[in-house]
Amino acid sequence: MTPSTLTTGAWPAVTSVPSEMAAAVLTRFGGPEVLQMHSAPTPVPKPGEALVRVASVSVGRLLDVVARSGKHPYASFTFPHILGAEHAGVVAALGPGVTELQIGNKVAGFPVVVQGEDEFTRAGYSELSPRLQLLGTHRPGAYAQYVCIPAENLTVVPDTMNPAEVAALALAGPVAMNQFTRAGGVGQGTRVIVQGATSALGLTTALLAKHLGAQVIVTSRHESKQAQLRGFGFDHVLDAVEPSFVDEVGEVFEGKGAQLISDNLGAPMVWEHGLQVLAPGGAIVSSGAFLGHNVPVNLQRLYSKGQRIVGVKTGNLAAVGQLWQEVAKGFRTITDKTFTLEQAPAAHHYVEAGRNVGRVSLEVE
Repeated sequence: MTPSTLTTGAWPAVTSVPSEMAAAVLTRFGGPEVLQMHSAPTPVPKPGEALVRVASVSVGRLLDVVARSGKHPYASFTFPHILGAEHAGVVAALGPGVTELQIGNKVAGFPVVVQGEDEFTRAGYSELSPRLQLLGTHRPGAYAQYVCIPAENLTVVPDTMNPAEVAALALAGPVAMNQFTRAGGVGQGTRVIVQGATSALGLTTALLAKHLGAQVIVTSRHESKQAQLRGFGFDHVLDAVEPSFVDEVGEVFEGKGAQLISDNLGAPMVWEHGLQVLAPGGAIVSSGAFLGHNVPVNLQRLYSKGQRIVGVKTGNLAAVGQLWQEVAKGFRTITDKTFTLEQAPAAHHYVEAGRNVGRVSLEVE
């Protein structure tokens, strides 16, 4: 499968907004079965907000699957709660003061909401602001027919894109772009390694680096997933845990190290091997710790080679703008599988089992 080949649903037609909507609602923590379809009041957009008729919403591991289980590290829900962060849909209504959008616009919903000003927003690091809220975590999310979101968080998307591929890029794309920016940039010939490249974020990061002209190595421990990565056009697919990894990287990069390594895993052996192949002046950037929180760091090697370890919490509106500029130039990512909103429990089972290569989404009818 290559980007844009998955058959998905159509964009919904804009009609009069009903007072009630269908939603997959979380009433308690637990397994996927706790997601149940309910009727809920349709939200009303506040000043500066838009109401979006949701067409597709992504199923994320941390923001959805882990949150549903009650093990999310920083979320505190009041039940009933609606999950769902990054989404695609059609503008159905506008709150007071919104002039930059029109009803009927097809949009991508970036779920990271930061309103107001503080030292982080002034420094260009709004994603670190204590004011940050996430749709589906701190605000009602998009596992529903309608969701309210600040108008500034919406991007009008090309008519040629389908809802699932838009939703797949709405958050993962800006996070990947922000990783590149915080680590010093990626361009033609940049030597990049993406560890765990079959996750939704990992795959989007690798595809974006390739789109930008980088020389990319991707890694996975699973032979079947390695084969899929090759099918997506990656020529250099390695296992970062194998003892031969360091030598294999040297062969690909002709004796030079990686200038940027994206590692959202937190697996000690993967991290250690990454540091061993990091070029002088290079950076390891992390936006996750799915397999562990503590990794080895040789400080003598780090400082003597001028290397950096960069944490990137999420994306920001600047990264959103940069991402969609690349989409206009043809960038796309991979959608692995789609489910209906009513099949949300099955989608959670699928992601929880680690079966996906790329993004999984729910289509909302």
